[in-house]
Amino acid sequence: MRLLIVEDEKRLALSLAKGLTAEGYAVDVVHDGLEGLHRANESPYDLLILDIMLPGMNGYRVCSALRAAGHDVPILMLTAKDGEYDEAEGLDTGADDYLTKPFSYVVLVARIKALLRRRGTGGSPVLTLGDLRVDTGARQVFRDGTEIPLTTKEFAVLEQLALRAGQVVSKADILDHVWDFAYDGDPNIVEVYISTLRRKLGAGLIHTVRGAGYRLEAGR
Repeated sequence: MRLLIVEDEKRLALSLAKGLTAEGYAVDVVHDGLEGLHRANESPYDLLILDIMLPGMNGYRVCSALRAAGHDVPILMLTAKDGEYDEAEGLDTGADDYLTKPFSYVVLVARIKALLRRRGTGGSPVLTLGDLRVDTGARQVFRDGTEIPLTTKEFAVLEQLALRAGQVVSKADILDHVWDFAYDGDPNIVEVYISTLRRKLGAGLIHTVRGAGYRLEAGR
């Protein structure tokens, strides 16, 4: 999943990005409200972490502008303010959740996972595809009841395929959601990870659709 952090406290933003990257997310960071709005309009994100007090354009206005443009991306707002009015204003502009600084990193991750589950998997963190089970909450994969150890990036690639099982997922889509905006390496890196997943999970699960991408079929 690809996240955008819009936070002008650079140390906090980079700390969050480092932790969330370790959790398996592709994370982009900007420190200005206008830049955040531009990036969210131009790139496909699965969730935004949006501070309220920002230079250029505050978080309320960024959130309101995204909703007015029709974007339904989940938005988790952060603020150093503490009061019912501020929370109400944030939610009224279209935010999905609200967290007051200082906050627990564990709570932040739990809120992110809850918002992503609510949007993408109907509330269930476990995807069952025949004999393949992908637990997006615990980030574990099982086949025939046996756990298959995967690296963070391997799991992230598989998750993109599993969320759209039976559909063709393009290489560009996988790059957009698994690697961050700054990645400028060889796009064929996706093929390397697909090859590794086939070796670990079995060759028959992931099919190449020539010129279009990859499709995950349910296990037997």
